[in-house]
Amino acid sequence: MVLIVGTGVGGAILAMELAKADIPVTIVEKGPYTNVEDSYKYYDQKYYDRIEDDLDLSKTTCVGGSSVVAAGNGVRLLEDELKGYGVDISTELDEVEELIGVHQLDDSHFGEGTKKFIESAKSIGLDVIKMPKFIREEDCTICGKCAWGCPSNAKWTSQDFIKIAVEHGAELIYSSEVTEVLTEGKAVKGVKIKKNNGSTDTISSEIVVLAAGAVDSAIILQRLGLKAGEKLFLDPFVTVGGVLKDINYSSEVTMNALFIGKNFVLAPHYSIILNQNINDDSIEKKDILSIMVKIPDDTYGKIKEGKVVKQNSIKDVRFIAEGAATAGAILVAAGVDPNTIVSTHLRGAHPGGTAAINEIVDTNLATEYDGLYVSDASVIPEAPGAPPIVAILALSKRLSKHLIEKLK
Repeated sequence: MVLIVGTGVGGAILAMELAKADIPVTIVEKGPYTNVEDSYKYYDQKYYDRIEDDLDLSKTTCVGGSSVVAAGNGVRLLEDELKGYGVDISTELDEVEELIGVHQLDDSHFGEGTKKFIESAKSIGLDVIKMPKFIREEDCTICGKCAWGCPSNAKWTSQDFIKIAVEHGAELIYSSEVTEVLTEGKAVKGVKIKKNNGSTDTISSEIVVLAAGAVDSAIILQRLGLKAGEKLFLDPFVTVGGVLKDINYSSEVTMNALFIGKNFVLAPHYSIILNQNINDDSIEKKDILSIMVKIPDDTYGKIKEGKVVKQNSIKDVRFIAEGAATAGAILVAAGVDPNTIVSTHLRGAHPGGTAAINEIVDTNLATEYDGLYVSDASVIPEAPGAPPIVAILALSKRLSKHLIEKLK
C-alpha cells in the first residue's frame, strides 16, 4: 500500500494514477472535505502563526489544498531547468496539459481591464500573451472569484483527481494530520496521525509519499533528522494599481494575460489591499486597474523550529522595483491616473525548494529512507517565479510511473 500525505497538486495526481493502476492507496489530509466554492473559509490560521510577522504567505487547508483557491494558471515551467538536475518531465508536461485542459481562454472571457493591459503593454514594447488556463469557458460565469474558490466550479482543482482516485478504490482520510513518519532503521513503516478530536493513531505502510506542501513536508522531514527546510523560495510579488473609473477589472477572470520578462513576470491582478492603500472612500473595487509583479527569488528562506523565516536579497528587491516600475508604465499607458498608483506590501505565493532534488531527494524523488518520497513544491530546486502547478503535476506523474513499475 502507498500512503500519500496531502491532497494538493502533487498528492492528488499521484493518488489517481496509482489507484487507476490497481495499487492500494491511502490518502491522509489535515483539513476537511469542503465544496470548492467554500474553500476560502479554510485559510489556515495555524499556518499564519508559523510565519514571521513581516511575511504575508497564506494557504488553504482542506481537500484539494491550495489548488482550490489557485487562479487557474497553467504555465509550462522548469522543463529545461530540471533537465540540468537529471530530471526530464517533457513527456509528463504534455500529458498533464492534456489531462487538465490547459489552453488560452476564448476572447469572450477577456474583459476591458485585461484588454487594456495587453494593449498598453504592447504599446511600450512588451511581448504579452494570453495566460494558459485550466478553466472551462462553458462553466465560467466571469465573476472575478477565481482565487477564492470558484463558485461555479469552472476550473480544474486537485479535488477532481482525488474523486477519481476514490472511485478507483483509494481510501481518503481527512481532518487528520500526519505528525510523524515511523521508521525502523532506514526503512519506512508508516505514519502517526492526529485527528481533529485530539486522538492519535498509526497507519502502517512501507511506502510513504509526502505531498503536504513545502512547509509541512519539510517539518516532517526535519523530525526524521533530514536537513530539509534549509532553503526556501516564495516567488515574492506585489500588486501595483491605480484609479481608472468604472473599468470593473475586479470582476474579470483574474490573471488572464502574461508578460514573462528576464527578471519578473507581470499579469493583471486585483487586490482589495489597493483600495485600502489609496485611502479614498469614493474609489470602489470597480475603479481599480492593477498588475501583479512576481519574481523568482533567491532561496534565502528557511524552516526553523517549525516557523517560516524569509530574507530577501538585494537582487530580489531590485527585481521587484524593476517590475513595479514597468507595471506603472503600463498602467499610465492604459489611462490610469498616475497620482493614484499604489502598491501592496510584499507577499509570497508559491513556497518551495525545502527538499530539493539532488539535495534531499534523488531524481526519483526518493529520500535516504527506503520507501519515503516527496512529491510537492518542496523538491523544486530553484524558484520558478510563476505558478508551478503544471510542473508539480508533471513531477508527480513521473513519480507515479516509477512507483507503478516498482510495485507491479
